Amino acid sequence: MTRIFSGIKPTGHLTLGNYLGAVRQWVETDQHKADALFCVVDLHALTVDHDPARVRRLSRQAATLLLAAGLEPARCTMFVQSHVDEHTRLSYLLECTASDGEMRRMIQYKEKSARERASGGSVRLSLLTYPVLMAADILAYSADEVPVGDDQAQHVELTRDLAVRFNHRYGHTFTVPKAVLPTVAARVMDLQDPTTKMGKSHAETSGIVYLLDEADVVRKKIMRAVTDSGSSVVYDREAQPGVANLLEILASCTGGKPADLAERYDSYGALKRDTADAVLELLRPVRERHAELCADPGYVDAVLRAGAERARQVARPTVDAAYAAIGLMPPA
Repeated sequence: MTRIFSGIKPTGHLTLGNYLGAVRQWVETDQHKADALFCVVDLHALTVDHDPARVRRLSRQAATLLLAAGLEPARCTMFVQSHVDEHTRLSYLLECTASDGEMRRMIQYKEKSARERASGGSVRLSLLTYPVLMAADILAYSADEVPVGDDQAQHVELTRDLAVRFNHRYGHTFTVPKAVLPTVAARVMDLQDPTTKMGKSHAETSGIVYLLDEADVVRKKIMRAVTDSGSSVVYDREAQPGVANLLEILASCTGGKPADLAERYDSYGALKRDTADAVLELLRPVRERHAELCADPGYVDAVLRAGAERARQVARPTVDAAYAAIGLMPPA
């Protein structure tokens, strides 16, 4: 059976972009077709300056929202990264397989380190090496497929390179995975800056729809979305990025095609109203189920404990095999 692994980083409140670009596919498709593991990758949240209490709070919120969105513990394995030691055990072996040049060529490292330096901050070593930890996240579970947004595809390519290199040097140990990109709304853009991704850790939040935003807040953000010069509604990502973003969001919520939907509208206002209605209807059951789960924290804890135990059982044989292959003595 195909095995899928994917994760979500608790660096901010989960957004509509997270839901449409990743989580909904996990819920509607991936957990049903494969042996699927989904992880709150909390160790990745430590690569930049952070508040420890906030990381814990957001990690729990992310796990609760994944359950609220429809991940079913009977169908998939859901857990928190730091609860399974095999991730960090394998990460060091892969650091010994990767090169400095590979790490410095990672686009996200270049962008994030430039922002850190521009703000006068220091760049943590973990920001450079976290793609190796991401590779360990994937390879520990012998994953065949990794559902990711297009901004993470480069990291899956690195994972493939490291798996092939390790297998060539030390004997076949790892499954070589492939990235799987969603077909629609792979990258939902910021409503106020449709040239940038709707990111959960952005300082400016007026263009970001969070899954737990109140209904009036969601509607206000969408109605104030930046559009484009002119008044015609055309699906053209290059010429009209703001309108294209709204059409892609509406298409993802309703199952239509952006270009076909564009033909139904002769004004931006009507498009925004329908998009707001569609988003609110999509998120309503998630918010309701989240409230129910928050009232039963013991259930969430039990799901995460069981998920971590199952994840250890899956990962440990592969990581132990990697330790033996690379030349380390077994414990006495």
